[in-house]
Amino acid sequence: MADIYQCKNCEETIDASFGYCPHCGQKTADVLTVGVLFSNTIKNYFSIDGRFFKSFIPLMTKPGMLARRFVDGKRQLYLHPAQYYLFISIVFFFVFSFTIRKADNEVSKVLEKSFNNQVSLDTLRAKMDSGSIEAIDTAITAGPRISGTSINFQKELLDSLILSGAPQAEKLLAMGKEEYSGGFVTKVYVQFLKLYEKKGNGIINTLYDTIPIAMFFLLPLFALLLKLFYWSRGTFAHHIVFSFYYFTFLFTIFCLLTLANTFIVVPDWVNVLVLLSLIIYLILALHHFYESNWKGAFFKASFISLMYMLFVLPVAVVGIVFVSFLLY
Repeated sequence: MADIYQCKNCEETIDASFGYCPHCGQKTADVLTVGVLFSNTIKNYFSIDGRFFKSFIPLMTKPGMLARRFVDGKRQLYLHPAQYYLFISIVFFFVFSFTIRKADNEVSKVLEKSFNNQVSLDTLRAKMDSGSIEAIDTAITAGPRISGTSINFQKELLDSLILSGAPQAEKLLAMGKEEYSGGFVTKVYVQFLKLYEKKGNGIINTLYDTIPIAMFFLLPLFALLLKLFYWSRGTFAHHIVFSFYYFTFLFTIFCLLTLANTFIVVPDWVNVLVLLSLIIYLILALHHFYESNWKGAFFKASFISLMYMLFVLPVAVVGIVFVSFLLY
């Protein structure tokens, strides 16, 4: 009689000679070590195995092929489109973060110079005396107010309040906020005050942190455009699969381009050619995935790209900037 073994995962009784549990698939002799722990973590989250490398070359050289094969049912030979997209996007944003730090420093310097354009804080500090607080309170009471939500304030007055450690409510009034403004309007004023006090330091980092979240909305919108042009060529899930692989390709190209610009000065004409290649790749991918004729693939790829760049991306950029401002 065969020896009996109880699976530690699902607790089902199985033959002890089995290498894997037929009920849940867990390895029967899975001894937990540090090496196994980290190996499983990498495999589970990033699937760095043969499928990754089997997927990379077709992704770069055969547009639309991976998406077509995945939809057709060949889903074990290649990396799952969502996993592939997640892994490449993490790599891209890691590489891009070094560029963002430099840009954040430059933007902070520009904003600080702009904020200090009228009166320097050092000058105000030298002018302040024991009667400053009383003068400030009088100025707030008699100072100008604004209508609506526009920001209009006297820089010298606001700087004086900041230096004197005045409460936030007084500083907001000095900026022109109505005393009984709604919650959203108050939030906008608070964020403007924070931006002013910090001289814009860190605003680009906040913007950078918002972009990955926005990408999860931009990708389905791209799939929606595909659905509009290829209404009868598959379900929305099929268009999502295509979008995952196409955005993975985009992130891969942008990652390589960012790395190249880090070490060398890439000529502008090379950057232009790379951007044009993205549209050419899309034409080829549409032709192979949707079995579209070349003429149809060309016009649809061109129109989809045009609509995406003229309407979707501008709205997304405005949304990203506004959300970044609110989260700053």
